[in-house]
Amino acid sequence: MKFYGSTNGITMESENIFTAELEFEHDALLGEGPIWDWRTGSLCWVDIEGFAVHRYDPETRNHKIIDVGQYVGSIAIRRSGGLIAALKSGFASLDPDTGEIENIADAESHLPGNRFNDGKCDPAGRFWAGSLALDEKERDGKANLYYLDVDCSVHLMKSGVTISNGLAWTRDERTMYYIDSQTQRVVAYDYDSISGDISHPRTVIEVNALEKGWPDGMAIDEEGMLWVAHWDGGHVCRWNPHTGAELAEIRVPVSRPTSSVFGGEDFDTLYITTARTGLEPEMLARQPLAGSIFKCRPGVRGLPMNEFGG
Repeated sequence: MKFYGSTNGITMESENIFTAELEFEHDALLGEGPIWDWRTGSLCWVDIEGFAVHRYDPETRNHKIIDVGQYVGSIAIRRSGGLIAALKSGFASLDPDTGEIENIADAESHLPGNRFNDGKCDPAGRFWAGSLALDEKERDGKANLYYLDVDCSVHLMKSGVTISNGLAWTRDERTMYYIDSQTQRVVAYDYDSISGDISHPRTVIEVNALEKGWPDGMAIDEEGMLWVAHWDGGHVCRWNPHTGAELAEIRVPVSRPTSSVFGGEDFDTLYITTARTGLEPEMLARQPLAGSIFKCRPGVRGLPMNEFGG
């Protein structure tokens, strides 16, 4: 794995252990769901519990906060302009310039105790997003995974989920990876890009949450390896989904990294979102940067994110 050096956004401690550096200091409660908008060279992410979408330009350091007034689990770029979002009230379009929200469909109107969580677009332009129950004591099997098709119809793809999180698709459009954090696993599905169907689930990565932290959001690089953020683990790890082996580790100076995305002009910078929610005061005192954005150049590139086609 190539060494870039600290002046390029990374400190490399050994062949495959890296240390992320601070990109943008912030106090997000639950920073999540980062996306890279290659058209504007900007990083967007959500603060789920802060009811906000953030847009940030690493070059100018211009930062904008869009208050959406409710839980916002995830966002994606909309090919026709603006963003698509998974809100507490369901799928919606969002104009990041004006903050205007247009509701599309409430997939879980029958489950008022749930909210949407992580989401991402597939190669065909569908927006996939899953949910979780707000009551942590009542979460087991109470959530679901859906996709919003380009015609704005909603399709239930998986039920019995506990904490719906990371999503990724391979370059050949034949495999989808998915994380339900409670299972401590990354599961692969055969994926049909034409129909959107998924089938033949199999575990490809198993994570011991007590040792590594809970698997959360996920990014895929150009070599098909998965970068999984480990909640309460303080790191983002690179995993080989073909062998289940851990290949590299990016250490983050906070305990709750949540997700990551490849960005920058060459898609060689991994931006990492983090959270401070649920941390006791003494823990926050030890990690004052919790809720900030970090970055690392790990020597491999990612790919442009899929966009919503509707």
